[in-house]
Amino acid sequence: MGRVRILAPLLAAVLVACSGDAPTFRGVDITGFDYGGEISLHDTAGARRTLADYRGKVVVLYFGYMNCPDACPTTLAALRQAMTDLGADADRVQVLFVTVDPERDTPALLEQYVKSFDPRFAGLTGSLAEITAAAKQFKIFFAKSPGTEPGRYGVDHSTQTYLMDTTGRARIFHRQDATPADFAQDIRTLLAQGRG
Repeated sequence: MGRVRILAPLLAAVLVACSGDAPTFRGVDITGFDYGGEISLHDTAGARRTLADYRGKVVVLYFGYMNCPDACPTTLAALRQAMTDLGADADRVQVLFVTVDPERDTPALLEQYVKSFDPRFAGLTGSLAEITAAAKQFKIFFAKSPGTEPGRYGVDHSTQTYLMDTTGRARIFHRQDATPADFAQDIRTLLAQGRG
């Protein structure tokens, strides 16, 4: 009897996913899985920010750092193009870039960096403990890696991007190779659900 109770919700979830009612995403659908949660960080003006501040918008969340040589600028450039492709719908989207290198990514520099991709993008920072707590909510790994010269270092980090719906639930996980079209389509789907 216990096994039936455990399997029934799983079977129901599979049936819903296989029905025509489930949305089709280009990224990985993580609806209902243990990803995400509330975070508490500071924006580049010093104001305390949580994901609740962005309710009503689709939130795109990415953890990275300014000196990243590849994944971070590539992802931000793809998101910039996705915002352009979204047209007026981009006003209902908030891209958040959380630094994993608060030692070098000062608020002033972080502000310049994210705005160089799109003026609507926002940077978030905090103490190392605060950033670590936020990263843990989204299963993000990051750690300093020594450079070739004293005082120089890189930061190894996870490169996934999360999309949250207008209610703040983590819904989609995109890998590093996501294209602007992938982001734009999934954002449109979440926006359409938010209007429903």
